[in-house]
Amino acid sequence: MHIVPSSILLIPLLSFPAVSSLTSAFFKQNGIPVSNYSLNTFGYFPARWREESKQMVKQMFYFAYDNYMQHAWPKDELNPIDCCGRGPDWKNPENININDVLGNFSLTLVDSLDSLIIFGNITEFYRAVGLVIDTVSFDQDVTVQVFETTIRMMGGLLSAHLLLNDTRVFPHIHLPTYQNELLTLAADLGERLTWAFEGSPTGIPCPRVNLQQGVPTNKESCRTNCLAGAGSLSVEWGLLSQLTGEERYGRLAKEAVKNLWKRRSATTGLLGNTIDVQTGAWADSLSGVGAGMDSYYEYLLKAYILFGDDEYLDIWTDANSNSRIFHRFGGSDCGTNGTIHPFYVNVHMQTGNTIGTWIDSLGAAFPAVQLLAGDTADAICLHHYYAEIWQRYGALPERFDVQHEKAHIPLYPLRPELAESTYFLYRATKNPFYLHIGRNMVKSIEAMAKVKCGYATVHSVLDGTLEDRMESFFLSETLKYLYLLFDEENPVNVHEEKLLFTTEGHIIPLRAQYHKSFSKSSDGSSTKALYSCRALSSLYRYALPIDELYWRNYSEIPWQVPSFSEPNQCGLV
Repeated sequence: MHIVPSSILLIPLLSFPAVSSLTSAFFKQNGIPVSNYSLNTFGYFPARWREESKQMVKQMFYFAYDNYMQHAWPKDELNPIDCCGRGPDWKNPENININDVLGNFSLTLVDSLDSLIIFGNITEFYRAVGLVIDTVSFDQDVTVQVFETTIRMMGGLLSAHLLLNDTRVFPHIHLPTYQNELLTLAADLGERLTWAFEGSPTGIPCPRVNLQQGVPTNKESCRTNCLAGAGSLSVEWGLLSQLTGEERYGRLAKEAVKNLWKRRSATTGLLGNTIDVQTGAWADSLSGVGAGMDSYYEYLLKAYILFGDDEYLDIWTDANSNSRIFHRFGGSDCGTNGTIHPFYVNVHMQTGNTIGTWIDSLGAAFPAVQLLAGDTADAICLHHYYAEIWQRYGALPERFDVQHEKAHIPLYPLRPELAESTYFLYRATKNPFYLHIGRNMVKSIEAMAKVKCGYATVHSVLDGTLEDRMESFFLSETLKYLYLLFDEENPVNVHEEKLLFTTEGHIIPLRAQYHKSFSKSSDGSSTKALYSCRALSSLYRYALPIDELYWRNYSEIPWQVPSFSEPNQCGLV
């Protein structure tokens, strides 16, 4: 029997018995049910597989990026099948599927700036920064979604600006000619996006603004906004306030969070999906942790970490507690002892009763949020559920019907959420299972989505049909997380405790100067207890708390099991 090689096991675990004792029975005795099949199949990941996977992701990134620059830039996105660029739909302003995101401002290039650093191409990063400074303007007669423009454009600009000025993680980055132009662009964009609050009597922002004219005059354009869209501005806008000294950005973003929170259900404490910006009444009472709601919860925790503001932590603590009561479905453990494998469902915010039988792909990022909160065991369980869905189709459909176990909306637009949680779970546990998951994701995307000039949206995971679109998050998130999963020595991994990832995957260096004196007593000490995480069992490096029944499901999948004939050093260091 072969266990994790010493090249993967980074921390000595001196309390373990002899390697020969690490059997299924041993793990069961320690409360981690796992089969010998899973230990043999997923307990080892060869070093050559790691290098091959890393190089494959790098090739995928450059194939997509180079084709964007050759065939699409300065437009916002690449049409990888027709090998041409895509910008706003000027002929159809109501086409929000396109116009919410594409603003004629080289979206994919800006969204990919910090990816170039992570992939090690500093020369191209310098060139891209110059192109952005010379060509990008927000003085555009376009109507864009505030949330998407914030996380993709403002986040991309701020991340690149910070990495050019903070040498702790990437000390070799030095651009003498840089004069904070990216920050100037971000501030210009931020000023235009604040117009979203001018048309709102509730302090909840309108969903869209015209970058030249403000909120569109059509009243319906400022009628409803989703929870995530209205309440997930706090990281980028708060950071913009810190960097410019203009406190208004962070204040508006925080007020939006609080104005949403005070409209939670008095019965369940839950929030809905969409809200009427004009009246403050909920327009859609569906409540969950997936599409339209996900990043609200994520940014409560991340804004607390970044800024040290206890109010964000207070809301997160209550919101997460309520979510575990009403959204979490299944057994209290990870499907052991014949209980239902847990996952998070959508419910009515007022009653807590289940609405629908589907979950959506954006919920696959929630395990990464759970990890940040220290809830590792539940993160492992929830991730496993989504990983099984991926293995069924070779991709993650937008919606999956959990009752009938079939794709409800079979679209896969190359989303990053499962790659994100896979990466963070590996960083937390170092269990090679996640390397296997990542490797299969890479191979699936390469086989299913690669076309002449890039990677195309999978129109249906059922028949493999494609759409001619490559969204910017494929370069800024999906491939970034997969690359970092395999590149153990990447500076981002070496200095991970110094960094925070935004909801768009942009890396933000953490700095004590961002922490203001929130909730302090008269003597200057904090009035709140320190936030702490539960200790992670070191056994998770070898096995995961997942029922054997669910592990056996993988036996029907044509996994490539590593050959144990090649030299490797099994056991403990």
